[in-house]
Amino acid sequence: MTEPLSPLIHLIDDDEGVRNALSLLIGTVGLRVHTWPDAQCFIDGFDRQGIGAIVMDVRMPGLSGLAALDMLLAQGVDQPVIVLTGHGTVDLCRRAFKAGATEFLEKPVDDDQLLDALQAAVRQHVQSRQRMAADRTTRERYAQLSAREKEVLGLIVSGLTNKEMARVLALSPRTVETHRAHLFAKLEADSLAQLIKGYAALVDADDTHTTTGTG
Repeated sequence: MTEPLSPLIHLIDDDEGVRNALSLLIGTVGLRVHTWPDAQCFIDGFDRQGIGAIVMDVRMPGLSGLAALDMLLAQGVDQPVIVLTGHGTVDLCRRAFKAGATEFLEKPVDDDQLLDALQAAVRQHVQSRQRMAADRTTRERYAQLSAREKEVLGLIVSGLTNKEMARVLALSPRTVETHRAHLFAKLEADSLAQLIKGYAALVDADDTHTTTGTG
């Protein structure tokens, strides 16, 4: 199994001197950097699936940073964006945050402030992707359950004992225990607490969908 690549920072600025200086700075904390001379080039070419963050100047010829931010937001891009500007105003700051920026820094950028913001953004993105992967795995496991196992899971989440579940489902307690064992195995849950924490929300969503669909 190959090691995942380290996070990649996309740096978009039309000033080559700024790109070179910031690229060197960001590299000092072990982050990889891909520089882009304009926003349109970046929008057309960057990997939306990668882990990392985006550092982008607001005022650039052609497609502006704010217009690019709007496009990223519309496309559902989840990499955090740090906006840089040499002409900071309250209105510009407000518009940047409204368009999804996570940080707004004025040029000349304080080195420590930029690095702190970048490292926080990368941590945030890694955690966000981990949560997404965990949620996807949880949904996939839940989908493997039979209709009866989902019923049993719903009753477990509601707090019923095996005997109470047997009465509700008109089954023998032994059959309920078998279903319970199967669903614990399929969901890879080691404890009741883990089961409830991981799957109660899916059970509730399923119940709501069923009720809505049959109402």
